[in-house]
Amino acid sequence: MNKLTHLDEDGSARMVDVSAKAVTTREAIATGRIDMSGEAATAIAQGLVKKGDVLAVARVAGIMAAKRTADLIPLCHPIPLSSVSIAFHLDDGGVTVTATAKTASQTGVEMEALTAASVALLTIYDMAKAIDKAMIIGDVRLLAKTGGKSGDWRAP
Repeated sequence: MNKLTHLDEDGSARMVDVSAKAVTTREAIATGRIDMSGEAATAIAQGLVKKGDVLAVARVAGIMAAKRTADLIPLCHPIPLSSVSIAFHLDDGGVTVTATAKTASQTGVEMEALTAASVALLTIYDMAKAIDKAMIIGDVRLLAKTGGKSGDWRAP
């Protein structure tokens, strides 16, 4: 079995030492979905949610979350983000979020993209819960990553 990178020789949690790794350009794309009633989806699309512009707030929340990933996920490295973008696809049954994070660093941005997508989805829930408390968040996953020692990867 491979040695677990986040455990030291005594089995204690540790942050991986990336100091010997080269700085490379890296990008990660993550997605997720929130399913909701047609009423909630229409209210979001038409800007009728009483709390305000749901997608604008969710976009800012996702970007802010990406910037705070190392504060939220134990053992994640704080990395300098060069770009974070959040895109939305609305349909009659909900919203799909796609988050893209970029950096030039010694470690990847997968967790930042996943955190951005997750928090954007949670923000949509928070903003629209007065219309539909039964919304379902799911299918959060990494779609692709580029750069670094392990190279490029795309979801099948």
